Order: sequence, then C-alpha cells, then structure tokens
Amino acid sequence: MPDLHGQSIEGVDYRSGRMIRVHIAEGKITQIDSMADVVTGNSPTNPQYPWIAPGLTDLQINGFFGMDLNTYPIVEGAVGEITRKLWREGVTTWYPTVITNGDEQIEAMVRAIAAACAEDRQAGACIPGIHLEGPFISPEDGARGAHGKAFVKAPDWELFCRWQEAADGRIKLVTLSPEWPGTADFIRRCTASGVTVSIGHTAATPEQIREAVASGATMSTHLGNGSHLMLPRHPNYLWEQLASDELWPCAIADGFHLPASVLKVFLAVKPKQLMLVSDAVYLSGLVPGTYDTHIGGQVVLTPEGKLHLADNPRILAGSAQMLAFGMENLVRSGLCSRELAWEMASVRPASFMKLACGRGLEVGAPADLVGFTWEADRIAISGVWKCGEKVV
Repeated sequence: MPDLHGQSIEGVDYRSGRMIRVHIAEGKITQIDSMADVVTGNSPTNPQYPWIAPGLTDLQINGFFGMDLNTYPIVEGAVGEITRKLWREGVTTWYPTVITNGDEQIEAMVRAIAAACAEDRQAGACIPGIHLEGPFISPEDGARGAHGKAFVKAPDWELFCRWQEAADGRIKLVTLSPEWPGTADFIRRCTASGVTVSIGHTAATPEQIREAVASGATMSTHLGNGSHLMLPRHPNYLWEQLASDELWPCAIADGFHLPASVLKVFLAVKPKQLMLVSDAVYLSGLVPGTYDTHIGGQVVLTPEGKLHLADNPRILAGSAQMLAFGMENLVRSGLCSRELAWEMASVRPASFMKLACGRGLEVGAPADLVGFTWEADRIAISGVWKCGEKVV
C-alpha cells in the first residue's frame, strides 16, 4: 500500500466494493478517483488490495494495554501511549473516559488528560474531548454498575465548571442519570456550553427520561448495560430511551454485554442512530489470565475475550475488547453488513459529535483512514493514517 505522503493510496471503498485511488494533500482528502479497470480487492480474484475506510471513533475508553485513566495519579505519558497503541486497532479518534470518583481525583485526572493533549501533538490530534461518566448517576445497585456508591451525587453545575476549568474546556460528553432533582436545568446549561449529554447508569422514570430529552439530552450510554437485573415489563427506562427519536444509543457489541437478540432489536429500532463503543477498561489489549484490580478485585480475562469476576463467571468485570471485536461479532452473527458495522464505529459517532472526520471517505474530509482486510470473520489492520500521516 503506497505511503500517504506519496499523495495517494489505492484500495477498495468499504461501502461500494469498488477500487479507488484516494489523493491527499495537507492532511485532507483532495480527490477520489474510481479505478474501474481493476477488479474489486480483498477477494479471491484480487486479494492484494485492502479495503479503505474512515478511522474508527470510540466515545468511551477507560484505559488500554495496562494503562488506566481512572487510577490516580494517571501515569505520565499514558495518554499518548494509549493513543499510539489504539492506532493499531484502527482507532484514530477517541474520548478518554473518567468515571465516578472523588471530586479532587476527577479534577486531577481531567487536568492530567488535558495537559497531555496540549503537550503531545499526536494525542491532541486524536482526542477531541473527554467523556465524564458520572458521578451524576444513579446510586441504586445494578444501575450504578461498578461505580463507587460513596462518590455518586446529584448534578452540580458549580462543581462541573470547576472540573471543566481544570480540563481546559475539554469535557465534551457527560453521562448522567436524570432521576435527580434539578437535572433538567443542568442539562440545559451543559448543552448551552457545547457539552453533549448522555443518559446512562440510570433508574429514571419514563417521565424523567422525557424531561431530560426535552432539556437537550441526545445520547444513551451503553444502552442495556449499567441497569438493574430486573425491570418492570413496561414502562421502564430502556423502552423509553428506545422510543425517543432524539436519543442516539451506544452499544457494546462484544457478544458478552448484550445478547444477539437485543442487538437485533437496537438495530431495528435505531437503524440510522445506533453507535458502537468499546467501553474498554485498562486490561483490554493484555493477554488472557487472572488479574487483581482496584475495582472488581480478582478478575479473569478469558481466551475468548470475556472479562469476568474470578469468583463468579456470570458477572462481567468490564469490557476488554476494542471496536473491531464488536464489529466482527455483529457480522459473524449475521446482524448487519460489514459496511454498516464499520459505519457505526467510525463515521456515525464522529458525525454525532460534530467532528470533521464524521464526513468519512469524501473530498475535503480529514485523511483519517484505515486500510484493512477481512480474513474470514476477522479484521486485520494493514495501515492507519491520521491527518495524512501514516502512523501504522
């Protein structure tokens, strides 16, 4: 595959299956030529050409390859190192996710992430914002998930502004539960300041969900997870979020967090809005084995990719797989096409967050590109470019 600095790359358009030549200048796509004289690539007749697609965008990453963004203090250099390791997974845009913790710890962690983005050019280019998941979530068991109950609290605008100042304005996505009094006003203030509000880890009533949407909430965080084991048949907060036309749901499609039937329903109800996230914890990328963690205690990462508590295999201990793993699961299960799976993990979340890379594979878009092949039902990354620079 020719180097992007040579002004062009050749491969197969991930949407149409047609051979194309993509021209690059100053970090952007300047021209896309059809190569009708070349047989479609990545096929038995012409396997030497990779597919070309937009880089993946992950809205929720808590850590990677042993580096945790939720252990204070964050190891120096971790944000940049995670960025560079994510390239190998096809991820060119990501949101470091800070979860529920003490006020001072959250402030210190968002400050450290912001500083890393300012000091590390490559990290800054790949990180358009920070995702704050909590502490404004439900205190109830089940809905709260693995978040520490002692730190859960009602939305506090002054506190949020303090964190936003520490983050140099980089908090762009907030997950909260609208069950708290005063949440509607908090949501309106967030949206007015350019912060996207997502509903998650919630025990809210349908009425509270509707009020949150009316106030500006537009996303659902890992819908179907971070919820009670038992819910009323109807109404409940899952049905209400699915029924809301304004909400764009995210799903962890690794095959462990949601059964295929639930993913099928999500795809049917939200065919143009469903987005994929990894919600990866710091053990993702590591070899299978038993690990001691600061949240779940002793956990097991299985060879199949499942992360569960050591003393109860039925209870998940977080997500340990990246976006490509979820896409492979969707395609392998026959739930959607290869191109739709890639779309839900790349262009769709990027365009939802109003990022330039959300334009995808078109003239004028940033040259955030991935070259890859499908080897049976597995994705093999062969090249990655960020803003026209070949990074893998």
